[in-house]
Amino acid sequence: MIKSKLIIVVLLAFSLMAMKSDKRAFQIFNSKGKVTEYEKVLKAASEADVVFFGELHNNAISHWLQYELAKDLIAEKADKIVLGAEMYEADGQLLIDEYLSGLVKYKYFKGQARLWPNDPTDYKPLLQLAYDNKIPFIATNVPRRYASAVNKGGFEVLDQFSDEAKKYFAPLPITYDENVACYKSMQEMMGAHGANIAKAQGLKDATMAHFIMKNWKEGQTFLHFNGSYHSDNYEGIVWHLKQKYPDLKIMTITTVEQEKLDSIDKDTQKQADFILVVDEDVTKTY
Repeated sequence: MIKSKLIIVVLLAFSLMAMKSDKRAFQIFNSKGKVTEYEKVLKAASEADVVFFGELHNNAISHWLQYELAKDLIAEKADKIVLGAEMYEADGQLLIDEYLSGLVKYKYFKGQARLWPNDPTDYKPLLQLAYDNKIPFIATNVPRRYASAVNKGGFEVLDQFSDEAKKYFAPLPITYDENVACYKSMQEMMGAHGANIAKAQGLKDATMAHFIMKNWKEGQTFLHFNGSYHSDNYEGIVWHLKQKYPDLKIMTITTVEQEKLDSIDKDTQKQADFILVVDEDVTKTY
């Protein structure tokens, strides 16, 4: 009997040692800094009106988990899911709709939609999910030419564009507060030119918020993919949504890279409802 117990103890010790030496690529934490399970992320996402998945654009684990979350939400909520992304600009919505309808091949869509260089590996799979499941996919971002104009001339320049052009950015006047931390820090970092650079980011955030709400209906979950800057600390797009829709149920995910995966500091905890911590040695998508 004593020998049997000793064997069990030894086996348990070896098992724990093996677990300790396992290489992990990522860990998920909640906003209290506690390790959590993917199933809890999925449950919270399914109960939210809008979910922001903040990515690091070249992080392979981030893109993989985006795909898995989208796939699982579609399986759970079927036609109650809407997908959307910063990576597609609002004046390209027609092209997305034509591609998802099957009328236009990807090579033509790719040639005209001003896609990011990593679209084939990182974002096309999300479009394919929408295609396969007949789920809407919304191009939420402002066309870059309008952000560039604000970067040079401030919000005032937007008044000079045609009514047709104004369909592709948030209604004027743009809601903006230079004291929101993400904009304030950008102004301070960029110096003399920082004010308009921050306003250009504000235009992007306001426009993404606008097109999210334009395409969301009560009872749906809108899963939005964006750089973590645009939703971290419940600022950026989240701040714009809360100005007009304070009762909207919003859930956020962010991505960070660290040397160690066993804990996160208090500042990182505050960034989102769930924090995807990725080993900093994980290879990049570009």
